[in-house]
Amino acid sequence: MHQMPLKLARSATGTASKGRPAAKAVVPLGGRRIAPQGGFTILELLVVISIMALATAGVSLAIRDNGGQQLEREAERLATLLESARAQARANGSLVVWRPMPQGFRFEGLPPGVKMPMQWLQTPVTVQPSTPVVLGPEPLIPRQTITLSLPDNSSPALQLVTDGLRPFKVQSLQGGRP
Repeated sequence: MHQMPLKLARSATGTASKGRPAAKAVVPLGGRRIAPQGGFTILELLVVISIMALATAGVSLAIRDNGGQQLEREAERLATLLESARAQARANGSLVVWRPMPQGFRFEGLPPGVKMPMQWLQTPVTVQPSTPVVLGPEPLIPRQTITLSLPDNSSPALQLVTDGLRPFKVQSLQGGRP
């Protein structure tokens, strides 16, 4: 491929209006003028995209959690707490019981130095059945199912289940992941 040598063209007067030099266009030696390319620079595009990303992040942070996300967070937290108490029961060889209360829950039988939360994170949660759950000291506990729901029924209920050997896991009442 043969490239044509380029030369710079000047306007007839050599200056543009108001005393500024005229823009120079690139002209190949063949005589045809090439118009300057219009458009945005990469820097301008990156600035616009950054501003859009910041605005999107601000809007998403401003939107509040819905009840389903709050209930799922409570269920995952409770599953972790139950497994932690279960491990403490096995390690210390003591009987540990989780008991739901009207405004929260309580772990009984933990060693004096172990402190566990006693209330829900934000909203009160309804627990069914409201009977205590035995977490140890035996490695194999009875099959357990705990159903959690919000009092206003703003989201579907979730279950914490274990077969007695595996850890507690959260699932929806339909049997899948929430």
